[in-house]
Amino acid sequence: MRLKLFFLTTEITPFANATSLADFSAKVPLLLQAKDHDIRIMHPKYGFISERKFILREVIRLREIPFVFDGKDQMTSAKSAFIPRTRVQVYFLEHLDWFKPLSNLVYKSKNGRILSDNPMRYSFYGIASLATLPHLFWCPDIIICNGWQSSMVPIIYNQLYKEEKFYKGIKTVQVIHSIDECSVFSRKAYEAAGVKVPDNIKGKSINTFEVSSHFSDHIIVFNTPGNNVANKLLKLNGVKENEKKLSIIDLDSTETPDYSAIANEMEIILKKLSG
Repeated sequence: MRLKLFFLTTEITPFANATSLADFSAKVPLLLQAKDHDIRIMHPKYGFISERKFILREVIRLREIPFVFDGKDQMTSAKSAFIPRTRVQVYFLEHLDWFKPLSNLVYKSKNGRILSDNPMRYSFYGIASLATLPHLFWCPDIIICNGWQSSMVPIIYNQLYKEEKFYKGIKTVQVIHSIDECSVFSRKAYEAAGVKVPDNIKGKSINTFEVSSHFSDHIIVFNTPGNNVANKLLKLNGVKENEKKLSIIDLDSTETPDYSAIANEMEIILKKLSG
């Protein structure tokens, strides 16, 4: 069964490399493509990514993509490239305010502090990524939401796009590598996307994985030695309520994970979900 996979990530080696997400996002899509799946990646176009070095090309149909964010009409565009020495296609989502000013630390300022506007930035990224799909003339079977950075996508898809003819039938998979302060979002980030958080989730600060667990079709959690991420997640009521959606993959190494084994396990899960 050949799957069409839309892989959302905010780091890929060698374009942006702030955390271990970068290597994961370079190697796993390549391995899934080698299994004959049609995989395309959406990645923010940070200002430090060289268009000349990585041969980013303009795509006419991706020049002006309209959508609404924070109650205002917005416009984004995307350029196309490939992960070097592969045929894995990457679309680079452009925006002068949200993406271009970031340093290669991506989520942090130079003093090491987490950027306070990360939730709004990746809320924007989530809705903009979904808005690009009709302009690609390509509709995926599954959207892979890689990490907290794309965790807004399941709720945005379900509440804003699911009933539109083009988008019908898409599945969303939330991939979780860690749970920390970055996965706490402001309620304003959800309001800006035009979605409503479930009533049983209270407070101004919300764990984004708790929301995502209600709306994603499946959740893949990676445990690493000394870090049982799944146990931490299951302490969140929303995740516990959706425990049946969880698939847990135990990694034997943080530094040198077996990406081939990861891709094999993910493929089994994705094929089962696709039916």
